[in-house]
Amino acid sequence: MLLSAALFALVPAQAFAQDSAQSEPAAAASVDDNGNEIIVTGTRAAGRTKLDSAAPVDVLSADSLKRQGTSELAASLSSVAPSVVFPRSSAVDGTDSIRPATLRGLSPDQTLVLINGTRTHPSALLNINGSVGRGAAAVDLNTIPTVALDRVEVLRDGASAQYGSDAIAGVINLRLKQASSGGGVTASYGQYVTDVEAARSSRKERDGEAFQVAAWQGFKLGAEGFLTLSGEYVDRNPTSRGDIDPRTLPASPAVLRSRFGDPDVKQYTGYYNAALPLGDNIEFYSFGGYQHRKSVSAAFPRVPGNANNVLSIYPDGFLPLINVKSNNYNIAAGLRGESDGWDIDFTLAYGRNALDFRTTNSINSTYGANSPTSFDDGGLVYDQWVGGVDFTKQYPLGDGNLNVAMGWEFRQEGYKIIAGEDASHDRGPLGDDSSLGSGAQGFPGFRPSNAIEKNRQNVAAYLDLEARLAESFTIGAAVRGEHYSDFGAIATGKISARYDIAPWLALRGTASTGFRAPSLQQQYFTSTASVFVAPDIVETGTFPSVSAIAVALGGLPLEPEKSTNLSVGTVIRTGGFSLTVDAYQIKLRDQLGLSENIAAGFSEQVRDILAPYGVSAARFFLNGIKTKTRGIDVVANYKLRTDSVGTFDLTAAANFNDIKVQEVPTSTAVNLDPVPTLFTRQRIVSIEEGTPRTKIVGTIDWTLGGFGLTARASHYGNVTQPSNNPADDIFTGRKTIFDLEGRYQVTDNVGLALGANNLFDTYPDKVPLRLNSSGVVAFPYYSPFGFNGRYLYGRVNVTW
Repeated sequence: MLLSAALFALVPAQAFAQDSAQSEPAAAASVDDNGNEIIVTGTRAAGRTKLDSAAPVDVLSADSLKRQGTSELAASLSSVAPSVVFPRSSAVDGTDSIRPATLRGLSPDQTLVLINGTRTHPSALLNINGSVGRGAAAVDLNTIPTVALDRVEVLRDGASAQYGSDAIAGVINLRLKQASSGGGVTASYGQYVTDVEAARSSRKERDGEAFQVAAWQGFKLGAEGFLTLSGEYVDRNPTSRGDIDPRTLPASPAVLRSRFGDPDVKQYTGYYNAALPLGDNIEFYSFGGYQHRKSVSAAFPRVPGNANNVLSIYPDGFLPLINVKSNNYNIAAGLRGESDGWDIDFTLAYGRNALDFRTTNSINSTYGANSPTSFDDGGLVYDQWVGGVDFTKQYPLGDGNLNVAMGWEFRQEGYKIIAGEDASHDRGPLGDDSSLGSGAQGFPGFRPSNAIEKNRQNVAAYLDLEARLAESFTIGAAVRGEHYSDFGAIATGKISARYDIAPWLALRGTASTGFRAPSLQQQYFTSTASVFVAPDIVETGTFPSVSAIAVALGGLPLEPEKSTNLSVGTVIRTGGFSLTVDAYQIKLRDQLGLSENIAAGFSEQVRDILAPYGVSAARFFLNGIKTKTRGIDVVANYKLRTDSVGTFDLTAAANFNDIKVQEVPTSTAVNLDPVPTLFTRQRIVSIEEGTPRTKIVGTIDWTLGGFGLTARASHYGNVTQPSNNPADDIFTGRKTIFDLEGRYQVTDNVGLALGANNLFDTYPDKVPLRLNSSGVVAFPYYSPFGFNGRYLYGRVNVTW
C-alpha cells in the first residue's frame, strides 16, 4: 500500500473520475438510461450492459437471491441461474459441510470467483470422495452472505485471457453493497415438512429447522465516501432421509441409526465494503469479511456387530459424527483514480481458509475398551495473496472508440496439512488384528507423515482491447501471459465480436483459449491410513504425484489443464422483451483426475514397487482426461407494467448441456504390466452424467401496491449416480420443483413474506431396494436439487 500511495503521489492532479457513493445499495449507476443493468464482468469498457456484451452475462439482483427460503448463496444462485447447479451431497465426509457448485456441468474449480472484481480464494478442502466435483478444491460460495450483496454477475464464457487461471467455464463476480446511509434487518425461520417415501418405509418428517437473522447498515465517510457493514447469523438443524436398516433385528428406522442429509450448521459472518475519496483524483477503497462455521455431518452408522465396534462402549452401535470448523477470511484494499485519461487501480488482497476436523461419537477399535470417543483429526489451511495494477483508457476511433486495458498481477499461495492427535490415526495395542480399521472411525486423522507446508508464486500480465466501431460493430481481443514458480509459463488469448444488425437484433461470438493451474491441494494433499497386512503394518491412501511412492508407480509433476472455448449467439430486444440464445463448445485437454487405488495385490510388479515404502495401495492425481462440452443457453425476459393489475417480470431460462469424455489416461509413466485401471467407468459417467443435461427455470415476479408474489418452476433432467456396473447405476429421474413466495409490505419499513421451496414435496427417484442393503443412502446424493422435500418458511424484513 505504501508503494501504491507513492506511485499515486506522482500522478498529476486531474478531475476525480469515480462515481460518488449512492445512498441505497441498488445504486442508480448500475443501470443505463433505459434501465438495463451495467456490467463490469467480461468487459473492461465502461457502460456496457448485459444486452450489449459480446459474451453472455447474467445479472442477478440481491432481491432475486433473497426471495427464497435458503440461507446459502450457492443454493440461491442455483435456483435462478440455469447454468449453475448445487448438488447437496451427503455421506462424503468434509464435502457434506463444504459443498461445491458447478457451472455448465464442468468441475467446480473450473469457474473463477471474484469479489468486487478481485480474485477470491478457494477452500482448503479437496473433494476426494465420490461426490460431484471429485478431485476439486473450489471456492466455498456459502462463505459470502446474500445480505452483503448488491448483485451477482455470472459470465458464461471462457475468460482466462482476461482473468487468469480457473476461468474455463466462466466467472462469478460477487458485487458487494455500496450504501452510505440506510439499513435493514431480516429474520427468517423455516423447516422441512415432508413425507419421506423410501424403498422400505414411509414416514413424515419435521426437521431441518433453520433460523437466520441478517442485517446491514450504511454509513457516510466524509462528504462522498461510504462504509457498508453486513452481518448474518445462521442456526440450521440437520435433516435425515435414510431408510430402515435391515442389518439388525428388529429393523429400525434409519433415522434413529443413520443421518443421511444436511449437516447441522451454526455460523456467523460479517462483511464490510468502503470507499473514501482522498483528493480530487484518488480514492481509497477496501472490503473484506470473516465467517466462522461449525458444521456437523454423519458418517455411515456402525451396527452393534460391526468389527470396529466395542460393545462395552457402544452396546447399541454408534454413528460417527464429523465436526468441521471453518474460519474464512477476506480482506482487500486499494487506490484508484484517473490521470491523463487513464483509470488506474492498485489492489492488494489476502484470503485464508482454515479447517479443523474432529470426529466425535466414534472409536479407535485398535485401542479396545480404552479408546477415546472424541478425536482431534488435524486440519487444512489455504491462504492467498493477490496484488496488481490495472490501467484503462478510452481513445476515440472514427465514429466509435477503442478501450485499452492492461495490467499485471502477482499471486502467492500457501497450503498446509496439520496432523491430528495420535489416537486419531494410530493403530493401538490391538493393531495386529487385520480385521480392525485404522484411526478414528468415520474420519481418521491426518498422520505426521501427511503434514506438509507448501507455497508457490505466479506473476501475470495482460492486454485487453475492445473497439466499438460506430454503433453497430464491436470487436475485442485479449492476451495474457503467466509464469508459475512450479510448472513454468503459459499464455492464453481471446477474441470477441458483436454486430448489431438492427436496434432489436444482434449477433455475437467469442473464441478463446484457457487454462487452470493445478491447485496446491491437488499437488500436495496426503491422507493415509495404517492397515495390518501380516506381518507388517502398511499405509494406504492418497499421495502427491511427485512423492517417492507415486513416482515409483509413474506419477509426474502436474501440468495445467487447457481449454479451447467457442461461443456464438444472438440478442433480441424490443420494448420490455429480451431474448438471448448462446451456443458453446468447450474442449478440455490435460484435465486432472484422481486415479483409482493401485494396490499391491494387483500384480507382483506393483507389490515389488510398493514394498520398500511399506505401502499396500496408493492413488494420486495425473493429467490426461480429455472432454468436449457442447450446449445452448437461452434466457428470455419480459417486463409488463399495468395500472390495474400491477407489474409482471417474467423470465424463462434454460441450459442444455452435453459432456463427452473422449480420452482418459490408461497408463502411468512407468511400464506396468498388466496395466491397472486408472479411471473406472464410475468416474467417466460421473463427468458425463453427474449433472443434469437439461435445466429449465421459469419465474414470475408480480407486484401490486404492497403485495408481491414470486412463483418459480425448475425442471431438472435425469442425473446418473454411477457404479462400475451399469446395472447398479442410480438415477434421479426427470423432476420439476415448484417454489412459491408471497409478500406484503405492511408499512414503508416493514415487510412480511411466507413461502415454500419444493411446494409439492418432490424427491428424486428412490434408491432401489437391492442397492440399499444398509438403508442409509435412500436417495441419490447426486441429486441436483437435494433430497430433503418441502421447506416452509416465514420472513420479516425491517428497513430504515
